[in-house]
Amino acid sequence: MTISLSALDLVIAESNRTAEDLLAATSRTVLRLDELGYRRVWFAEHHAMGLSASVVPAVLLAHFGALTRRIRLGSGGVLAPNHTPLAIAEQFAMLAALHPDRIDMGIGRGPGTADPSIARALRRGAEPATDAEYAEDVAAILHYLSGDSGVQLMPGWQPDAGGARPWLLASSPASAELAARLGLPIALAHHIRPDGSVATAERYRERFIPSRWADRPYVMVAVETVVTDTDEEAARLARPIDLARARQSPAALLTAEQAARQEIPEDARALVTSIAAAQARGSVETARRRFADIVRQTGADELMLYVPLHDAEDRIRCFELSAKACEESTQA
Repeated sequence: MTISLSALDLVIAESNRTAEDLLAATSRTVLRLDELGYRRVWFAEHHAMGLSASVVPAVLLAHFGALTRRIRLGSGGVLAPNHTPLAIAEQFAMLAALHPDRIDMGIGRGPGTADPSIARALRRGAEPATDAEYAEDVAAILHYLSGDSGVQLMPGWQPDAGGARPWLLASSPASAELAARLGLPIALAHHIRPDGSVATAERYRERFIPSRWADRPYVMVAVETVVTDTDEEAARLARPIDLARARQSPAALLTAEQAARQEIPEDARALVTSIAAAQARGSVETARRRFADIVRQTGADELMLYVPLHDAEDRIRCFELSAKACEESTQA
């Protein structure tokens, strides 16, 4: 078995750090991922969310494309309801012209914020998109990128010359059906809703229709990953994200020491435990087994690791050890 590794970077907000600090830490991480041979790194679109400083993926992609050598760069994702389809297509056509054969356009649906007023401002007062409206927007983005719309996204632009590769983010069978109908590769949000990953992947493969974007189903699974020297150390470092999840906290991530002094609310413990058990946490040996389990259960073609740790050096070490664990799992 061979499995590719990629990374999802939310530009984790660490307590008592400035925006400049957070972006500098992400730069160190991305450069190391490039050195380690990770296939791609994606950035989210999050607005007014205290846990993440990843606000505008396109800006980050342009920046890191100039700093790295080979790693693919993408959005995980750009949120279609917040933008017009033409604006998204123009952004990613330009990114692909700047960095040919290195740009992924992961498209998602959520508002990217927990604040209704921010969502309304992004959407110019519009209500949340319906299923039909979202599907129409995704199809329109693809229509522009294909070159079939008659709109030239920029002078000299050629749609098939190193263009952006579209993906669809999914956490439900409904999203899987849309990705399958449009013939797109799919990125499963296992790190958020692991209980639906297997059914969503199966629905996607059953309904997949080949397209210019993909000739066969392709499943990438996003996995929350905390790999350290021991299972006990992984549990200690993961406590801040467990606490944030339990409290649905919008604030910056606490340090492991701060989180150790706080209790997870009793009514949230079952949810936190079930989500954590479905991810990859522990020593290299434990992570090796978990990666193999997730690939076997979902049939993943690729794993995208989300490492929600407070300190950038801990995140980098996790990516290093994860690469080692995955190498060992493919040899097992």
